[in-house]
Amino acid sequence: MKIAVLSGKGGTGKTTVSNNLAINIKNTILIDTDVEEPNSHIFLKPDIEKIDSVFIGYPEVDMNKCNLCGKCGEFCRFNAIIPAKNSVVVFNESCHDCGGCAMVCPTNAITYKQREIGKIYSGKTKYDIDMKYGEINIGEMSGVRIIEEVKEKIKNEEIVIIDSPPGTACSTVAAVEGVDYAILVSEPTPFGVSDMKMVVEMLREMNIPFGLVINKAKLGDDEIYEYANNENIEILAEIPFNKEIAKLYANGELFSIHLKEYKEIFENIYSQILSKL
Repeated sequence: MKIAVLSGKGGTGKTTVSNNLAINIKNTILIDTDVEEPNSHIFLKPDIEKIDSVFIGYPEVDMNKCNLCGKCGEFCRFNAIIPAKNSVVVFNESCHDCGGCAMVCPTNAITYKQREIGKIYSGKTKYDIDMKYGEINIGEMSGVRIIEEVKEKIKNEEIVIIDSPPGTACSTVAAVEGVDYAILVSEPTPFGVSDMKMVVEMLREMNIPFGLVINKAKLGDDEIYEYANNENIEILAEIPFNKEIAKLYANGELFSIHLKEYKEIFENIYSQILSKL
């Protein structure tokens, strides 16, 4: 079973929810697919046992074979390869490794080379659960390939909690694609509700069942409750705005470990999800 935890914007508490959920469910593995800014490892503190590089292909043009017909540039909608007057310019970082330019080249002038775009770290956490997280190299434009490879390393029989990228970009779609259930985390503030609405639309278009966890409950107004009620979105849990929780987060600690009264929140979230699947 795969459960994605996501949010409309960064900083709403999805890592807090995904990490605390993972340590309160037996036989769980957590994967952090927020490859531009992974931070679950800060809280779960894994001993890294393996590091895998992630590669992506990019075209290389043999100008001794190229006749500058321009078909490669016409094919590439990302403008990663652009024929000029006397040469062909390749923008490696824009290439999506589809191989189309090589397929349409009439002179077989294009071959593909590989370059590293990031890494995947695997290890055992101090809470005795496995975790993996991806990290994209600085300057790279897309972490989708890294996210796909992190997910490919998961066995079907495992209970997987996916700490997903925020928002509705391609990386978020890649992280939540194929999951059984999604937990949407939001704050009861106007910005939190506004950004959350886009994620709700995305999940409905992808036909993924989901529920809402309100973090820092009672901090803002009632708009989030009215929206959830009007849209028939189930509120799975509320995490109160609490200075002790904030202090533990700032110290890189998971609050359900130190504040036992909150452990039940995450056990109940999982029980509710199980009852729906």
